[in-house]
Amino acid sequence: MAEEVSLESLLDAEFLESVSRLRLVARQVPRGGRFADQRSRDLGAGLEFRDHRPYSPGDDLRSMDWNLYRRLGKVFLRLFEELEDLPVYLCPDVSASAFLEEPPRALAGLRSSLALASIALGQHDSVGLFPFAEDLHIAVRPMSGTGRLMTFARALADVRAGGSTDFRTMVRKLGALRLRSGLVVIVSDFFDPTGLAAVTSALKKLRHRLLCVQLVRKTDRDPKVEGDLRLVDCETGGSEDVSVTTGILERYRAAYDEWNEGLAAFAQSRRAGLVRIDVDEDVVPQLASLFAGGRYEA
Repeated sequence: MAEEVSLESLLDAEFLESVSRLRLVARQVPRGGRFADQRSRDLGAGLEFRDHRPYSPGDDLRSMDWNLYRRLGKVFLRLFEELEDLPVYLCPDVSASAFLEEPPRALAGLRSSLALASIALGQHDSVGLFPFAEDLHIAVRPMSGTGRLMTFARALADVRAGGSTDFRTMVRKLGALRLRSGLVVIVSDFFDPTGLAAVTSALKKLRHRLLCVQLVRKTDRDPKVEGDLRLVDCETGGSEDVSVTTGILERYRAAYDEWNEGLAAFAQSRRAGLVRIDVDEDVVPQLASLFAGGRYEA
């Protein structure tokens, strides 16, 4: 089982050029950030006029709208839209199963994470990297700047396979960091030993907006297996003897479809983004499906 990916497999000029045309756009970003490209909930001394409000003692007189005062005889302030950064928190799943196949599912996941980091850094947003498996780790604390991409590339190349996937622990540990409200991007196959209900229950507790990047393979739904087999869980070591028949495969596909539909229904109910990435195909053209007109609104 491969337990790492190389820096060269993550980063190349064609890859960077292809993601440079895409943008993450927030409907509104939370207060407390620094000046960047996103619309803030704050109204203050920006450049784009948004609204008026009545004058209150102590307000800055330089913001008074004298034209409105001359017309109405009342004092109002002009409010302008502030532009701030959108915090983006990348959480790639690095459980043992992600490194099992060839090419490993983890490679597509880490390239997806790097692509999104490149997009966010390129528009002056802050980005943090938090790989997870049975635990959550701080690989890169939130930072900004177009020159920081190699920091993320090296951190992603340094990622090693973990144990079993545990979404409840991941969400709890991420919440304990008390990060500024932003966009959490989970890059995973979303398979968890405790089942989909446990995954969605954990994700409901996130106080951030959510984007799910689901890593899939055609064999997830249509495994190429038959006959009497002993199936071994690569993460827990547990095994199960199975006689694979046509009927068993049909029941498996029905269960897989139900699981997939459940994940999509959760994303819709949470108003979260969901994009499925075939790990055997190029990542960027598939991520581009998120970006209608070159942009994704979080």
